Amino acid sequence: MKAFTLRQIADACNGKYIGDENLKDTAVSSIERDSRNIKENSLFLAIKGARVDGHDFIEKCFEMGAICALCENPPKNPTKPYILVDNTLVAVKQIAKAYRELFDIPVVGISGSVGKTSTKEMIASVLAQKYRVHKTAGNLNNELGVPLTLFGMDDSTEVAVVEMGISDFGEMDRISKMVQPTVEVITIIGDCHIENLGDRDGVFRAKTEMFANLRQGGTVVLNIDDDKLRNVKEVKGKAPIFYGISNGEYQAENIKSNNGESVEADLIFGGKAHHVVIPAIGTYMVSNALAAAAVGKELQLSDEQIVKGVESYKTVGSRANLIDNGFIKIIDDCYNANPTSVKASIDTLMNFTGRKVCVLGDMKELGVNELKLHFETGQYAKKADIVVAIGPLAKELAKGAESKFYFETKEDAISELPAIIEKGDVVLVKASHSMEFEKIVDELKKLK
Repeated sequence: MKAFTLRQIADACNGKYIGDENLKDTAVSSIERDSRNIKENSLFLAIKGARVDGHDFIEKCFEMGAICALCENPPKNPTKPYILVDNTLVAVKQIAKAYRELFDIPVVGISGSVGKTSTKEMIASVLAQKYRVHKTAGNLNNELGVPLTLFGMDDSTEVAVVEMGISDFGEMDRISKMVQPTVEVITIIGDCHIENLGDRDGVFRAKTEMFANLRQGGTVVLNIDDDKLRNVKEVKGKAPIFYGISNGEYQAENIKSNNGESVEADLIFGGKAHHVVIPAIGTYMVSNALAAAAVGKELQLSDEQIVKGVESYKTVGSRANLIDNGFIKIIDDCYNANPTSVKASIDTLMNFTGRKVCVLGDMKELGVNELKLHFETGQYAKKADIVVAIGPLAKELAKGAESKFYFETKEDAISELPAIIEKGDVVLVKASHSMEFEKIVDELKKLK
């Protein structure tokens, strides 16, 4: 970490420092919420979770080398200093904002209903051709994850790329106040978290809360292919930079999928065409590459650096990850799902040769129209050769797809999939994360 003392931390959150005054100007080595990650001079965040209360681990963390704890209740045996606050989660966000303000560097904040993680990885890959980049790891993109991401920046960080995920109004405002982006990117406004946000107009309002916290002189990069985003005229007196497949300052031509091996395209910007071969399976990655090119040019990268960064992209986790076991090809895209992302994944599936199979499950947090949205997604899935639907909500998806392959549980589906799947099939697996469809992927990998 950059030098950040217990005094600064206590001041940032208006906390009451209790303990050895001689340690107050000691810089912490790290800020941790997981006791297993404690090292010498760490600050431990005692957070009350649904199942575990971090306050129960304070003494253990002191023994492991933590110099201080941030907590709502005093430790029973305070052998080290602690900072007492009314609410640890609120205090963590205040501390994260203060820590971010120690850095005078470009910070790219990314959100969107679909593609924010892959776009984050693409932008980081591009910027890494010139800068030392710190980026969001794993799923640390919410109101607790973003502070942990920011605390990972250090003196060597030249650019930060931060993913910002939300599910309700007000969250983006609170997150972007911590991040204070100098560049803001929004990918797509889709049907996600409708349960809280109502409709796509609500999603748009929630996502664009970030505009209020754009740093002065900052830049907004938006997808002009989205009917909501294209209507944004200016943010803080400055017009957005638009990218899109056939519109905007950053466009693409000659897009071609190489049957799961890669995607080729000519990226058009600066009056020139730049041919790229993207090591990914979805043609939507071209849109992500355009966003990365726009950010790259904004941060003074050369055209050559941008092309190299795009072609250095690596897929992360269960996001459009292609698995070939010699019997079938599996598109493992089961990290999460909403109607917009499922349709994009089906489009990716259609780029392959061979029989195309969709294994689709419940999409959560869609609110009062959840059954209608599942039915419509099923209708879209009819372009595949076979649709397997799993879960209570997915019963409507099966109806929309006119599919005879419906299973109430994934266990039922797993037992029948060997009779449905044939050699040479390409199988898309996608559902909301809580459906645990990674278990289906594991079973499919065993087929031979």
